[in-house]
Amino acid sequence: MGAAPFALPDNREVARRFPDLHPAFHSQEALTEANRCLNCFDAPCTAACPTHIDVPRFIKKITTQNLRGSALTILDANILGASCSRVCPVDVLCEGACVLLEYNKQPIAIGRLQRYALDQFFQQGGRLPMKPVEKRSEKIACIGAGPASLACAAELAQRGFSVTVIEKRPLPGGLNTYGVAEYKLRAPDSLREVAMIGELGVQFQFGVSIETEGDLRALEREYGAVFLGIGLGSMHALRLPGAEHRDVVDALEFIARYKTGGNLEVGNKVVVIGAGNTAIDAANAARRLGAAQVTIVYRREERDMPAFGFEYEHAKQEGVLFEWLAQPVAVHADSVTGSLVSLECVRSSRAEDGVGIAVPGSNFCLPCDMLIPAIGQAPLLALLEQCRGVAAAEGRVEIDRPSGRTSNPKYYAGGDCVNGGREVVDAVADGKRAAVAIAASFEAADA
Repeated sequence: MGAAPFALPDNREVARRFPDLHPAFHSQEALTEANRCLNCFDAPCTAACPTHIDVPRFIKKITTQNLRGSALTILDANILGASCSRVCPVDVLCEGACVLLEYNKQPIAIGRLQRYALDQFFQQGGRLPMKPVEKRSEKIACIGAGPASLACAAELAQRGFSVTVIEKRPLPGGLNTYGVAEYKLRAPDSLREVAMIGELGVQFQFGVSIETEGDLRALEREYGAVFLGIGLGSMHALRLPGAEHRDVVDALEFIARYKTGGNLEVGNKVVVIGAGNTAIDAANAARRLGAAQVTIVYRREERDMPAFGFEYEHAKQEGVLFEWLAQPVAVHADSVTGSLVSLECVRSSRAEDGVGIAVPGSNFCLPCDMLIPAIGQAPLLALLEQCRGVAAAEGRVEIDRPSGRTSNPKYYAGGDCVNGGREVVDAVADGKRAAVAIAASFEAADA
C-alpha cells in the first residue's frame, strides 16, 4: 500500500456539522503560545506522556520556525502524534503536568501545538526520512490495524523488518478511524497517518479475518513473530425486553456509520445508555446531527461516571441531558407502527459500593425514537482461545511488561486487548515497546 487515498464517502456535510472541538492554531498564535514554554529541564510534561514525547524540544523548534524538525521530534516518539494531538486527554496527561499550573497560570497548550507542527508536516507531504538500516530477512505480522499495531509496524519497518498488518475491516486505523467522534478526529486525518506508515514499506491486507486456530498456524509458519493488536470486540449487547428493535444502535456503530459510511440519520429524541467517554461522544454526535433532545441514562451517580470531567462539561454545553440513578428495564415500541417510543427505567438508590438498588414502584419512561447503548466492549474471547499458549485472564492478554511478550514467545500484544480499553497514546506506547522487544529478540539470536 502506498500513499493513495482511501475511499471514503463525501464528508463535507459531516465536516460542516462537526467543526473542530479545539480549532487549529494559526502561525502567529502557535508562535506566541510556544514562546510561553519554560523549557523545563526535568520536563514533567514529557514524563506524563505515555510515549514520552520530548515536549520542550518540539516546542522550542516551533519558536525557531523549524516546523519539520518539530514534527520529526514528535513522530520519533509517537508515530500517531497527529491523532493523539486531537484525542489525548491532555488535561490529565502532559498539560495536567505543566509547571505553570503551580503558578495559577494556564498550562501550555501542548496538544494544539503538537497538532500545529504535524498539520504543517502533512501539508508539506507528510513523508518520513528513511533511516539508514540494513534490511532484515525476518517477517512480522500484526493482527489488527489499530493504533497499537500501527505503532509496532512502523517501528519495526524503520528497523529494517518486513511487516504485514492484517485487518478484517475495509479501512485501517481502528477506533481512530471508526470510533472517535468526528469533532475530535476526522477519518481522513487518521488515514493520512496510515498512508505515511505505508510509505515506510509496511504492507496491509484488508478484509482478512484471523479467526481460527488454522489461521493462526498459517501465520506462525510464515512469520517469525506475531503482534496481537486486536483491540476489543463488539459492544456489550443490551439485554432488555425489546432491545432487538431496529432503532437500537450501539454507540460504536452509530459513530462509524456517519464517520465512514455517510449515514447522517438520527432520531429526534435520543437516549444514550452509559456514561463513559464513548457514550459522551455518541450523545454529542446525536446533538450535532440534529437530535432535538438527547438524554444520557446512568445507573449510578454523577460522581461515579467513568467519562473524564472535561468530556462531561462538553456534553452539557452541547445540551445533553442526564438521568442519574436510573436503571433501564425495557424498550417499548408502538404496537401498531412498530416505531420505537420509549425506554422504561426504574429509579435506584445508591448502595455503599456505588451500585444502584432498584426502588420498587419508581418506574418511568423516557420518550425516544432512537436508543444508543454505550455499555462497554466485550473482549475477543473466541480469537484469544485459539492462540495456543497465549495466556489470558478476564478477557485480557497477559504480557511481560514492558516487552509485550506473551506466554507464547512467538506472540506479542498491546493496546486494548491487554489493558481493557485505555487511551490511543497508551496503545501507541504498547506497540512501540513490543516492536523494540521483537527486534531485540531477533538481534540477540544473531549474536
